[in-house]
Amino acid sequence: MVLIKEFHMVLPCSVQEYQVGQLYSVTEVSTKETEGGEGIEVLTNEPYEKDGEKGQYTHKIYHLKSKVLGFVRMIAPEGSLVFHEKAWNAYPYWRTIVTNEYRKDDFIKIETWLKLDLETVENVHNLDPNTWKTVEIVQIDIADQSQVEHADYKADEDSALFQSVKIKRGPLGPNWKKDLANNQDYPQMCAYKLVAIKFKWWGLQTKVENFIQKQEKRIFTNFHHQLFCWIDKLIDLTMEDIRRMEDETQKELEAICLRNQGQVRGTSAAHDE
Repeated sequence: MVLIKEFHMVLPCSVQEYQVGQLYSVTEVSTKETEGGEGIEVLTNEPYEKDGEKGQYTHKIYHLKSKVLGFVRMIAPEGSLVFHEKAWNAYPYWRTIVTNEYRKDDFIKIETWLKLDLETVENVHNLDPNTWKTVEIVQIDIADQSQVEHADYKADEDSALFQSVKIKRGPLGPNWKKDLANNQDYPQMCAYKLVAIKFKWWGLQTKVENFIQKQEKRIFTNFHHQLFCWIDKLIDLTMEDIRRMEDETQKELEAICLRNQGQVRGTSAAHDE
């Protein structure tokens, strides 16, 4: 059985702003998450074109030892907490597949559509009727701070407080979606993210699948709150700027990985002595 949820995020942003914001976020997070033998390793980041689809393909490896449930760490064999993420970004649609070399039948698949509407499209991913009936819809309101976990809250990322200096967008009030529908000056869109998880591990399947879905919701909630409040940072960035930042980040990650490998070799040598 595959656990499937569809997350809906309405935004007063354009698709271009969303695209730049997502790529900017990845470059910001990658180096912060890569230390002490853990984090992100970028294998591929290049343009692709296949079957009429054209975009950017990335292949990353995630080393996650401390970032999974404690009981999973206790029973997980060596090497099983290394995950491969392959993403095909062809805005306004893209898909990401996360797999584990140790458990080849398990996966996380995220498909995203960005649509110029206010959450009015049903079954945007064209699932068959029987599958669609099993999908849980989760709405994330970027102006509702009660959806943000206490540890994640930052006042400068609170869209109910933020107002853009450059384009005067915001703050978002309690009726912001209704106001957005009647405001031709603001762009509007909805991000539809379909998350499918298959984790066939006897005795742990339900617990792990629910944990992953909860983490995905937390990630989506934080990112979409941040996106609106980053608008003054993003408004002047071009795709050339983003690709330059990605190249710099990849070089930095490679340097960190080499440093981590050196530390591991040094530790091993010390043990041998």
